[in-house]
Amino acid sequence: MKTIGIIGGISWESTQHYYEVMNRYVHTKLGGYNSIEALIYSINMERIVALHEDWTLIEKLLIETARKLQAAGAELVILTANTIHKVFPQVERSIHIPMLHIADPTAQAIQSAGLRKVGLLGTKITMEDGFYAHRLQAMHGIETVIPEKEDRELLQRIIFEELVVGKLVDSSKKQMLDMIDQLVKQGAQAVILGCTELSLLVGPKDTKVRLFDTTELHAKAAVDWAISKP
Repeated sequence: MKTIGIIGGISWESTQHYYEVMNRYVHTKLGGYNSIEALIYSINMERIVALHEDWTLIEKLLIETARKLQAAGAELVILTANTIHKVFPQVERSIHIPMLHIADPTAQAIQSAGLRKVGLLGTKITMEDGFYAHRLQAMHGIETVIPEKEDRELLQRIIFEELVVGKLVDSSKKQMLDMIDQLVKQGAQAVILGCTELSLLVGPKDTKVRLFDTTELHAKAAVDWAISKP
C-alpha cells in the first residue's frame, strides 16, 4: 500500500471526516486490520484566513507543506479542501510525486451516472472564480450552474460561521436544501457538494436530488490509488 500525504486542517472538521471515510473504505476493500498508510499535515486554518485571500502567499504555504510531505515519504498528495484547489496546478508542479485533484473523481462519478449538467455548491471562490467549473468543462465536458448571488453569500456564511467550527444548524440545512431545489430549476441534473464541509450538513437522505459528495469521492479515489499500485 502506498503512503498518502494529506494536507488538512482547512478545516479540521472535514479533515477528520476524510480520515474516517478513507479508513472505513480501505477496510471494506481489504478487510482484516487494514487501515490507510498516511502522513497528515494539518495546517492551522487561522494561518490561511489571516492571509486575506492573498493567493500568492497561500500558494507558497501549500507548496511548502506539499514538499514537507514529499520529503517525509508521501507518494501521493491530496488537498482536503475544494477552495484551495485554486492553486492546485502550481502546487502540483512544485513536487515530484503525483497529486489527485478533487474535481476529477467527482467528474468521473458524474460521467458514470450519464449526467452532463450539474449544480455547484461551495465557497464563493469555488463557485465564482471559475477554476473549478473550467476544469469540469474543459477536461470532462461537464457544465455547471451556481446559485444566485444572495444564496452564494448565504452559503459562504454557513460554511465559515457554522460548518468549519462544527455547528450544524437546522435552519441552514433547510436553506441549503432550498438552494439545491433552485439549482434543479436552473437545469441541474444533480448537485456537487463542492465544499468538504457541506456533507456534514446535507446528505442523500435529505433530498431526492442526486448529490455528489466531493469529500467521499476524493477520499475513496486516493485509497483506490494507494492500494492498486504495486
